[in-house]
Amino acid sequence: MTGESPGLKGLKVLVIDDSKTIRRTAETLLAKEGCDVFTALDGFDALARIADTVPDIIFVDIMMPRLDGYQACSLIKHNKAFRHIPVIMLSSKDGLFDRARGRIVGSEHYLTKPFTKEELLDAIHTHITR
Repeated sequence: MTGESPGLKGLKVLVIDDSKTIRRTAETLLAKEGCDVFTALDGFDALARIADTVPDIIFVDIMMPRLDGYQACSLIKHNKAFRHIPVIMLSSKDGLFDRARGRIVGSEHYLTKPFTKEELLDAIHTHITR
């Protein structure tokens, strides 16, 4: 056993962030838990990845070039095929405005960067029932 969480093995997670460090950190932490992790550089890149992989949960950075996290979340939630997928917003700011705006576009949860392994896993356990 590699220390995997029994309920996370094979869980498909998409991490959308323009920061290579954040993508790699989340990917490493989640892969150790047995998740299948996919990454995208921004909202446009993510839309193609979502169609290809149909993830179980999505983590999306708010501040990205081209298509930001709010716009990406809104597009996901307005698509019948993907609206059931929980979207967790990631931000370096812990602001009430950002949290409220995230809820308005349909996100289920909000994490402040840098996040801990526990915060990442708690968000998954809160929104995924397997």
